[in-house]
Amino acid sequence: MYVLITANRNYSSWSLRPWVLMRALGIAFEDRIEPFAAPVNYDAFRSFSPTGQVPALLHEGRTIYDSLGITLYLADRHEGVWPADPDARAWAGCAVAEMHSGFSALRGDCPMNVGVRVKPKPMSDALRSNVTRVRELFEEGLARFGGPWLAGHRFGAADAFFAPVAFRIRTYGLDVGAGQAWVDHILAHPAMLEWERQALLENWREESHEAELAAAGAVTADYRTA
Repeated sequence: MYVLITANRNYSSWSLRPWVLMRALGIAFEDRIEPFAAPVNYDAFRSFSPTGQVPALLHEGRTIYDSLGITLYLADRHEGVWPADPDARAWAGCAVAEMHSGFSALRGDCPMNVGVRVKPKPMSDALRSNVTRVRELFEEGLARFGGPWLAGHRFGAADAFFAPVAFRIRTYGLDVGAGQAWVDHILAHPAMLEWERQALLENWREESHEAELAAAGAVTADYRTA
């Protein structure tokens, strides 16, 4: 049995990736949450992850860390992580790699917080460029492979890697053009609805994450448990 270790549902975008992938593909796992208890959790998280970060997957005596490392590990053992079509598979691999290594302005200026809605501050040039590129990717994937998912008719790694972006788009009201069709589709997925339900029920707050949210703009609605 897999054990997947993740952190707060409201904040942890990296945790969401393997969690939603495994849920969507029906890969059974034990769900273990290690919440962010401080601005830096390195020492505490080192007890289960060599990087001191989440997510981490425990399986058959192995510790598989990093959302991409976990995805590649699962792809060796389960069908459906990558598309079967060679063109879609190549595109999905590139999209996943781009999301994993890029979009720093989107991550920094629009931190993930599932349970709120925000009127963002004016966009920096870097953020505007990131949002434009997200729109291009979404529209390209849907047009080339027919949707409703980014690389075709089945949920896969590309959808999982951009799942946190879907929450960000909703939280900050970002315009992704025709890519909004994918955003609406993934936000309605049962696994995403379950993640959101758990996020809204969380009753802890972490100071540094809340400070990042305050710096991003004005909170217009907060649906989290008080």
